[in-house]
Amino acid sequence: MTFLGVILGYAKRLAASVELADQHSADLQELREQMADVTKRMEQLHAELAQVRLESRLEREKLVLQLENALLRFEKRLPAPKSGRDPK
Repeated sequence: MTFLGVILGYAKRLAASVELADQHSADLQELREQMADVTKRMEQLHAELAQVRLESRLEREKLVLQLENALLRFEKRLPAPKSGRDPK
């Protein structure tokens, strides 16, 4: 193998390495964009979950208040308690 052949072989390997490095850079950029998208979606899901939890808690509190009000209305309809003493 001649000196020129060795140099040409190195040049080919260098060109292939540069092409591979460029492809890796492009792949990394695509992965970064995908990760940014996933992160954004996760943040949205987190916000939605927090909102659902808040709405659920408020709904439960509302139901408890409605139940308490119903019980109070029912108690008002009951006759007054009789005295605990026997009239003699």
